[in-house]
Amino acid sequence: MQPFVFPRWSNKLVRLTGAVLSAAPLYVIGLVWYGASAKTLDVGYAPTQPVPYSHALHAGELGIDCRYCHSTVENAAQAAIPSTETCMNCHQRIHTRSPKLEPIRASAASGLPVQWTKVHDLPDYAYFNHSMHVDNGVGCTSCHGRIDKMEVVYQHEPLSMSWCLDCHRAPEQHLRPVDQVTNMGYGLAEGQTQLAAGLELRRQHQINPPTDCSTCHR
Repeated sequence: MQPFVFPRWSNKLVRLTGAVLSAAPLYVIGLVWYGASAKTLDVGYAPTQPVPYSHALHAGELGIDCRYCHSTVENAAQAAIPSTETCMNCHQRIHTRSPKLEPIRASAASGLPVQWTKVHDLPDYAYFNHSMHVDNGVGCTSCHGRIDKMEVVYQHEPLSMSWCLDCHRAPEQHLRPVDQVTNMGYGLAEGQTQLAAGLELRRQHQINPPTDCSTCHR
């Protein structure tokens, strides 16, 4: 009886399998490294804008309230990008000839909006409502960091699903009085802890964020 013999091409398959198995650990390490990198999570993402707008100057040094520019943040899902008219409320009198503001002046003259680049850009399959969070006492800094100290705005948090769920499961870690949501320098009273203060606010306002899929994926 003739012994069973594998076809010749199977020799190449054995060598290929060995190469794949040898490279697999490197692939897994690379995948984990890349998946957790700032490039993937967008942490630190700071695109160049058509106008070098400084939040450190406007929100920090000048103390302009977030809601002056992001006017819909309390009553709509989107925080709203400020219109050219909002910018010109000040800059038709201040720094009227600054070359940095030429795109603003051109926009005012043409009626075409400035093409700002979105920094915090969630995927289309994820729904987020700004007003729901702001009106329940989640401060701007919880998601955006100390925006009043940023010369160039960058993404401070990963905005990943697990990051969102951590907050929905324990919102007390981010809650503050509603009238303090835009206060970048908000601090607790002496002797208070964020956990105790947040739990009390959660109890008072009956804040129990849902964690089911349809909350964010509609």
